[in-house]
Amino acid sequence: MKIAVDAMGGDYAPSVVVEGAVWAARELDIPLILVGDKTRIEDELSRHAWKGLPISMKHASQVVGMDESPGQAMRRKKDSSIKVCFDLVKSGEAGAVVSAGNSGAAMAAGIFVLRNLKGVDRPAIAVIMPTKKEPVVVLDAGGNVDCKPLNLVQFALMGSVYAKHILKKGNPKIGILSNGEEEGKGNDLTRETHEILKDSSFHYLNYLGYVEGRDIFSGDVDVVVCDGFVGNVVLKVTEGTAEALVSMLKKEIMASLPAKLGALLARGALEKVKKKVDYAEYGGAPLLGIDGIGIISHGASDARAIKNAVKVASECARNKLNRHLLEELEKHQLLQKVDNNAPLCPVKEG
Repeated sequence: MKIAVDAMGGDYAPSVVVEGAVWAARELDIPLILVGDKTRIEDELSRHAWKGLPISMKHASQVVGMDESPGQAMRRKKDSSIKVCFDLVKSGEAGAVVSAGNSGAAMAAGIFVLRNLKGVDRPAIAVIMPTKKEPVVVLDAGGNVDCKPLNLVQFALMGSVYAKHILKKGNPKIGILSNGEEEGKGNDLTRETHEILKDSSFHYLNYLGYVEGRDIFSGDVDVVVCDGFVGNVVLKVTEGTAEALVSMLKKEIMASLPAKLGALLARGALEKVKKKVDYAEYGGAPLLGIDGIGIISHGASDARAIKNAVKVASECARNKLNRHLLEELEKHQLLQKVDNNAPLCPVKEG
């Protein structure tokens, strides 16, 4: 199953993207299609020993900038590297897409080219975050700023399927992110969603109730559900906090000889912690709910992050993630809106 890699997407494209792709092809033996300006891709490939690796190229004459409007980019740049990647999935030439480019454009391309899975109202960006125990899935991380209860319920279902089949968690525990664990907390969106998920109609989801921001990192819950505005703030605050803590720790270590010696003795433990909180270890965030596999990587991804994003894409394709999503939606009677205002209900047989 070939993976289409947006060679022109990201802050350091195409150099680090090509480097990461070569790394993935060599270590993971995953066949790749590098999409973008063929001349520039070939120039970057010449810097690596890539001959004999399962790497091919597909020329795309346009690039979507990181600050471009996703909608305008889809309308005006029909031959952009990010769109061509999704075109390859639609035609069956590739089984998944990896892009570190404009995340909004990646989501727009996924929806525009591949469309949504049957039964999914809006796709969601699912980020994997470290905890004291095992990683947790947080969604939506920025795809949908304004959501309805229907969306959050579907996010819960999709997050649960991802945690079960990709992260191999037997019966994923789900929580709604709120400003307190008490039922009276939250806003209209979280309260309505909470009432739906605790109904017996959704007993197949291992729903625990509200969770607070600090609970994300406890490891006691496997899936945390929120709207895209809140999810993106959580993601960026977490990234900023991790960077600040590492910087402060380095400053304190360098401030005295005893601290330097202590750091030397604890080097192994510090490296393990650093690796655990490094987003590059998780590769990228799957775009759940589109009729195909799309992995959105951080714009500042380095080669290691690209390699791991390719690994995630391959795992999703190999484990037939979307087939499991469809099976769950159908098994539990496709979620539908009753009308524009009512939250939703399961479709009853007959």
